[in-house]
Amino acid sequence: MVSDLLLEAETVEKSKIPVWYFPLANGRYEVKPGMIPLGSDLGNGKIDEQVFQIDSNFAHYRRLKLAARKENLDKYYQTYNYPLGVATAVAGLIIDRLTQEYPQYFTQFLYDGNIIFKSFLTGESLYLDKNLQLQAVEFNSKKIVPVYTSTLDALAAQTQEDITVICRDRSGKNWVSAIHLCFPNHWSAEEKIGKDFTTVHAPVAGMEKMNRQADKIVNTIITRRPMVRFAWGLSTDTRLNHHPRTPQNISVEKWNGRKFNRDCPRLYLRIERQTMWGLPEHNASLFTIRTYFRDCSLLKKDNNLRYKLSSAIESMTSDSLIYKGLTNSKEDILNFLNNDFMSI
Repeated sequence: MVSDLLLEAETVEKSKIPVWYFPLANGRYEVKPGMIPLGSDLGNGKIDEQVFQIDSNFAHYRRLKLAARKENLDKYYQTYNYPLGVATAVAGLIIDRLTQEYPQYFTQFLYDGNIIFKSFLTGESLYLDKNLQLQAVEFNSKKIVPVYTSTLDALAAQTQEDITVICRDRSGKNWVSAIHLCFPNHWSAEEKIGKDFTTVHAPVAGMEKMNRQADKIVNTIITRRPMVRFAWGLSTDTRLNHHPRTPQNISVEKWNGRKFNRDCPRLYLRIERQTMWGLPEHNASLFTIRTYFRDCSLLKKDNNLRYKLSSAIESMTSDSLIYKGLTNSKEDILNFLNNDFMSI
């Protein structure tokens, strides 16, 4: 029996209602803020306006989140210096966005002094106090193991996004105060929690210029209007969870991924849609990550997209290739992307 942790997600191309993103339109690999106002028309209609994007793949994302929590919750959920006021504001924001963006799936109401948030997708009702702190959970079917430890933990299990909270104090110091990261792309909540922007992004090749603007970037995501940005990489599977620490009873080789086989090629563009919603009155910001996969065997049939992806890979520095796990496979990947066209 295959572990749930190893199950793969559907690609965008196989989704019933696909959301199309291609965040390398200029054909170059760049490390930059790339923030645009949330709601900008990116070709997907109303869903581009939303913080949370729920689609026909919800059940798979939910299953993987529950599997990650069951394996070891501390690997995927961490908090550090997460003030009650910020936690309340973040919970309120998530609940408001979910109920406004998907009234057919979520509702909230007052009952006997409690605030009740109900998900029709999962059948769960969260009973919250006046500070939106979790008091109890009513399950439609079997209980979740381990039990939800906080409102953020419970709310994250109702979405297809990973969730992070950034805080800043009056002196200007910033830190990651909460991370719910069940779909990590070769990084972990444990290594980032409590760290500032510069330290969090230090391992990213090409981040030097952005890190010099760290204070400005943090100020933007806290004080300015909600924003969206995209990040991308290449993977050889569509597994959402690539935590750097291998789960028990799964081999390191099977878990690691990023091994391109030119004789039996599988290649996917792993896209992260990241939103930032500032809470300036609390000197904090909600940060979400939604992961999508696009099948490169289909993507390369579009000459324009194939050229831009190939060009972006060619533009990567040696450090970027190492960081993205492409050093040993770059040439094979480029041959895979272009071989059907070079012989014409």
